[in-house]
Amino acid sequence: MWILYAVGSAFFAGLTSILAKCGIRKTDSTVATAVRTIVILIFSWLIVWIVGSADQISSIGGKTLLFLVLSGAATGASWLCYFRALQLGDINKVVPIDKSSTVLTIILALIFLQEGISFPKALAVLAIAVGILLMIEKKDVKEQKTAKTGSWLLYAAGSAFFASLTAILGKVGISGVESNLGTAIRTAVVLVMAWAMVFVTGKQKEVRKIERKELFFICCSGIATGASWLCYYRALQEGPASVVAPIDKLSVLVTVAFSYFVFGEKLSRRALLGIVLLTAGTVAMAVL
Repeated sequence: MWILYAVGSAFFAGLTSILAKCGIRKTDSTVATAVRTIVILIFSWLIVWIVGSADQISSIGGKTLLFLVLSGAATGASWLCYFRALQLGDINKVVPIDKSSTVLTIILALIFLQEGISFPKALAVLAIAVGILLMIEKKDVKEQKTAKTGSWLLYAAGSAFFASLTAILGKVGISGVESNLGTAIRTAVVLVMAWAMVFVTGKQKEVRKIERKELFFICCSGIATGASWLCYYRALQEGPASVVAPIDKLSVLVTVAFSYFVFGEKLSRRALLGIVLLTAGTVAMAVL
């Protein structure tokens, strides 16, 4: 069943990207992220009340709660580092480093969670890594007025590190609590981090400027993100993180399909080869 949950996570994550793209055409991405997190929190706690796991809060152990909070904090830290890196460096340099979190997650899970390392798995990880790099298209980026220094590299590396750490910490934390409740608790931490980002950057006044149409898509993307997280952490609870993480990244297949039919966007041969390698490597990780 955990494979089905991982696939569900990928589907909703891919849907999130499409809905989010429709919702941030005029709205600042940082503000949209904070608003979307509110929707995710409401959605996740609604699921908790529906399944009746709210009364288990008092029985959550200190270790479990600690790792859930750390997982949420890692997600927020990853977002902070990512946007800071984009502010200081070029997107075609930042994104490849950030995407490396998938491979780093697999490696950390194989080592620290002792999920087993073998030569076939190493080849699968290599295929996933190459696939991700091939899928990253170089984009023309306008020079920003802000002076750019080598510090963007540290922030980009921090983004990838915290993103991978999120899965590892989440795997440990979610093992001691009902998955829906665990997701709701960590989402509360992410909410604090997201709004802290808004106030630190002084963008809180822009919340009132969000157009209704874009607010609708932002809210829908929040629901999709919430569904993705619920599936993802249920999959982590039952399956190996080294396999769940790459399956979750197959959300790109959903995104590509929707982008083609909704926005008319087509893939280059290079990106298509990347998707093939990413998919092959992920399937190999699941069956090996």
